[in-house]
Amino acid sequence: MSDFQAIADRVEIDALRGEFTDAVMMRDRARLASLFTPDGVMRIPEAGVKLTGREEIRTGGERLQAQWDFFVQNTHPGIIRIDGDTASGRAYMQEIVSLRNGQQGVNYAVYHDRYRRTPDGWRFAERAYEIRYLDTTPLAGHAPPPPPGE
Repeated sequence: MSDFQAIADRVEIDALRGEFTDAVMMRDRARLASLFTPDGVMRIPEAGVKLTGREEIRTGGERLQAQWDFFVQNTHPGIIRIDGDTASGRAYMQEIVSLRNGQQGVNYAVYHDRYRRTPDGWRFAERAYEIRYLDTTPLAGHAPPPPPGE
């Protein structure tokens, strides 16, 4: 593999991780699901969540996001290790959430990722979420009301 190909792969994988965060923040579950391979897996072990395949990831995302009053996710880049048409990596997360049931909190987490090159570009083969810190103290702030029509 050329150095240019390795650079291009890293840029594309980093863009994939950014696209994931944007799809989550914009509540675009169809786009979120399309970022996975057809047999891709999304896991959140602490919550007992394991979603396999694009349709399950899309509908599981709908169920999870329906619980949110608001949610902010910040992704911080981690490592990427490329091995031909597969790769692994980590991304570091900071999230602020307020659920419709009144629970609120801040957490820091790590996504442990496996990626696969496909004809449509790099996709997640697996994305596993590991919470490293959780603070469920009520948040001091709040989200502004949505604009009219939303």
